[in-house]
Amino acid sequence: MRKKILRCYGILFILLTAIPYNSIMAQKNIQNSKDWILAIGSYATADNPGIYTYRFDAETGDTKLISQVRGIADPSYLVFSADSKNIYAVSEGQHLDAKAYAYAFNKHDGNVKKINSQDALGAYPCYINTDRKGKFVVTANYGGGNISVFPIAKDGGLAPASQIIPFEGDGFDTKRQKDPHMHCLVFSPDQKYLFAMDLGTDKIYILKVLQKNNKNNSAIFLDQSSSSFLKLEDGSGPRHLAFHPNGKFAYLINELSGKVSAMAYKSGQLKILQYIESDTSPGMGSKGSADIHISPNGKFLYASNRLINDGIAIFAINQKTGVLTKVGYQKTGIHPRNFVIAPNGKFLLVANRDSNNIQIFEIDHNTGLLTDTKKEIKVSKPSCLKFAGRK
Repeated sequence: MRKKILRCYGILFILLTAIPYNSIMAQKNIQNSKDWILAIGSYATADNPGIYTYRFDAETGDTKLISQVRGIADPSYLVFSADSKNIYAVSEGQHLDAKAYAYAFNKHDGNVKKINSQDALGAYPCYINTDRKGKFVVTANYGGGNISVFPIAKDGGLAPASQIIPFEGDGFDTKRQKDPHMHCLVFSPDQKYLFAMDLGTDKIYILKVLQKNNKNNSAIFLDQSSSSFLKLEDGSGPRHLAFHPNGKFAYLINELSGKVSAMAYKSGQLKILQYIESDTSPGMGSKGSADIHISPNGKFLYASNRLINDGIAIFAINQKTGVLTKVGYQKTGIHPRNFVIAPNGKFLLVANRDSNNIQIFEIDHNTGLLTDTKKEIKVSKPSCLKFAGRK
């Protein structure tokens, strides 16, 4: 009996020593609840790093560079797959240069490896998203005024676009709204609908998601025949949308008017509750409001503004009505194009494109106000921040 026990210990020792020390440490790190991986997209030439991954300590706000990705021009927006095994990114080029890229992502060590790319079939793709089931990727093509749909292959790569959904019309602003400009694509909490923000026509389009597979690259993912829209105030310029954690409310940042639209949500339908100013620069707004996010506890909403009064507007959310009350404003670096809230709700990270840095602010859970930790990540022209999921 003793010999059998010793033999088992011997086998176990051999197996453990056969595993590289780095792999053991990587597993230990990723299982640490305070340790997350942050991915950064930026404006860069293909010869320079465009995508970065960092290890982020969600308790201290400390960061450490893991990897840099070259070979993609202007990866201005990216998204993790639901299982965090892939990263999908746009290459924000014009016409033939506009592409969607697929990367394999190792969430244990943070390394990124290209799988393939596909033509976006729409100029200047500026937003990319994927469904929770990992079947399709969608891009919002700003210059093309359309949406591209890409089936996801078994290896996580992208098949050629299976749907191109065009839009028509113009808006109130004769300079910025001559044509449709798709800017953001967000799935409803139940994944049954896709909401498409058209900055050019002041509309939020609502498309039904068809629950079909992508065999032979022939499935129809979005139902154009049943699409509807919500019309916003003239000259709003809808940009980014965020759903409240309770699924009952949605909030939209409008780039041109500098306002936030608070909306009630139910079964694919949005109803305007309130318009409230995020950007209070003199005149008709700075026409530079950019991004919007809600704290994980659902108590506070944050919206970024650029061009004149660079900073983050802070709002308290009425949990019963969804109505917003402005409670503060945090100045930031230059051109805060995008920001993200750490999954534990402790920090808010701001990508300042023209300051070439990412600022790390600590969130007061009682007031929602921000404190600059003075910690930062130096990156050339950062434009998108995403945390990897842990499941």
